[in-house]
Amino acid sequence: MLIQQKAGHINDFITGSRLVDRLDLEWHETNKRIQRKLTRAGREISLKFLNENPMLTQGDVLYADDLLIIAVDIIPCAVIVIRPSSLFEMASVCYEIGNKHLPLFYEDNAVLVPYEAPLFRLLAAMGFDVREEERKLMHPLRTTVSPHAHAGNDTLFSKIMKLTTSSANAK
Repeated sequence: MLIQQKAGHINDFITGSRLVDRLDLEWHETNKRIQRKLTRAGREISLKFLNENPMLTQGDVLYADDLLIIAVDIIPCAVIVIRPSSLFEMASVCYEIGNKHLPLFYEDNAVLVPYEAPLFRLLAAMGFDVREEERKLMHPLRTTVSPHAHAGNDTLFSKIMKLTTSSANAK
């Protein structure tokens, strides 16, 4: 079955007596434009999003007819969960992770990153509240801001630090 665009979200469909078949995806597969996968029921799916990045999320419907709905299910994986205690700590932890060009996710006032033992040890040694958990990585932090300074301009980190210190001084 060839899928070239999303059909909507499962919450927008009345499933009724239709079979809901799940297409399991790992977090890093949600942005792939072209891939072949099998649904849980064994249906072969060919995803070809040629015009745009699909940015598939939990519950996205890839196919629907009178008998069947095929929806995305993101597979849980090992993650590092960081719960910053302040805006300053949030900026610092995001800077440390972003400086390693790793993907960041945000959920329930926590920063999530796919588990890597060296990063876990580094963040713990720096004093951050870190835990290893099994989670679905579903809410990526996206930015179009360039993080590096050029020609004497402030870096993204220095701008964030100025914001956090000025808000802390205002109290």
